[in-house]
Amino acid sequence: MKGNGNVTRRLPTRIEALIPIVVLLAIMISNYVLDWGQDPHIPVLFTCVIAMLVGKRCGWTYKEMLTGALDAVSQSLEAIIIILCVGCLIGSFEWAGTIPSVVYYGLELISPAMFLPLACILCAIVGITLGSAWTVSATLGIAFMAIGTTMGFNPGLVAGMVLSGACCGDKFSPLSDSTNLAAGASQTGLFDHVRAMTTTTFPSLIMAIILYTFFSISFSGNYDPQLASELQQAIVDHYNYMSPVLLLPIVLIVVVALAKMPALAAVLLVSGVGCVFAVIFQGASLSDCITMLHYGYTAETGNALCDELVNRGGMDSMLWTNNLVIVAVGFGGILHKIGAVEALIGGLVHRVTKPFHLIIVTMLTSIFCITTMCDQYLGLIIPSTMYKDRYDELGLARNLLSRTMEDSGTLWSPLVPWSSCGAYHAATLGVPTLSYVPFCFMNIINPIYALITAALGRNIIYADGTRTTLFTGKLKQGPVPEAPDDAHETAMSALASIRGKAE
Repeated sequence: MKGNGNVTRRLPTRIEALIPIVVLLAIMISNYVLDWGQDPHIPVLFTCVIAMLVGKRCGWTYKEMLTGALDAVSQSLEAIIIILCVGCLIGSFEWAGTIPSVVYYGLELISPAMFLPLACILCAIVGITLGSAWTVSATLGIAFMAIGTTMGFNPGLVAGMVLSGACCGDKFSPLSDSTNLAAGASQTGLFDHVRAMTTTTFPSLIMAIILYTFFSISFSGNYDPQLASELQQAIVDHYNYMSPVLLLPIVLIVVVALAKMPALAAVLLVSGVGCVFAVIFQGASLSDCITMLHYGYTAETGNALCDELVNRGGMDSMLWTNNLVIVAVGFGGILHKIGAVEALIGGLVHRVTKPFHLIIVTMLTSIFCITTMCDQYLGLIIPSTMYKDRYDELGLARNLLSRTMEDSGTLWSPLVPWSSCGAYHAATLGVPTLSYVPFCFMNIINPIYALITAALGRNIIYADGTRTTLFTGKLKQGPVPEAPDDAHETAMSALASIRGKAE
């Protein structure tokens, strides 16, 4: 392809496109396997340089590739600012006593034998209400980590449980940015998309809850009630006031979510309310609140578990995460600019002739984009751009495309240590990504379940609203999913042709 002036640009070859990706994965895997203890920031920055050298070889200028990186960061700028403000929210909730209250009353009400399944369900419900796995992780997630640790559960297991519920809720919620993006990028109706996800997501959640119930019952024998009593006493002794009234800021999060307040404004408002509660109930001053919003809440309670619970938050605590997000998203922008994804995967779509194969390709592309480009949104946008026409040509519904991207992309993102989601949740919950990955049952089961059912010809949604049922595989009529008029006409024509040949 031609560029400006006499410069000729081309797509990288598959070998060239693989070089920066293989280098990144080799460094990251070696770091975790050999336990070098290195943060991922510099390795990702190094692979940015490798990607730019490949791009230079293909005819791209340094300025063009830098623009690609900066454009990608610009698109994620709101999320970067939100991450900083979530640090403020955590700090204000700690000083106000809101998160410690959740821990205190949670230890009173939840038995170890039912902790994991009940907490997972609660995270899913709150996730649906808020439309944000990040907010669930920063509020209930921190509280449940403290409760689970006190009960003797593996921290990785508790973190995996939190993310299973939070990601499921985020995935189902019509308030979620990823849910809206998946529907918008696929050009289908939001509630058509949500309805399509029930066929794979809900059964996967049930299976995950069953597994958490098994683990909860199996490990409940390790529970030492004295640890819980000591933690509760430390909380009561440290805070001037401890009452269910301190749970109201969490209720406010639900209220502002239902009111559809923009995420950044909502986080700032609730952080401010947390500061007001800290002043009224815990005796904090205005100067204390400003310091806490910046550096987080710090205290010495005399109880190690309580210190670990309350000493959190502040903008500063989120800088490690944001630094990684900026570098990683920039790397993804460079790869996108030089056409690495198109070079590696673009030719697959023309070889796909069956719905099952198209679902596999869509999932793999979404996972590939998140793993290499480190951004959840690119894992939703790029596959929809590459494959939506092929879904039409096979007579498939656009909400099958959106569902497939969420089954893989949205749930895969927290499992990649160097992605924006993986870095955020690991920092917020205080558990390394690879420690909680084996226990994110929902995130692991959902894509596998979707693939198995598709391989059996089940849960396939067609452009006319029919879908194959789970148990019999027979067609069942449902609402016709939204799609652009020309795309719907193409899909209906292809579907009539395919069914005519079958008869």
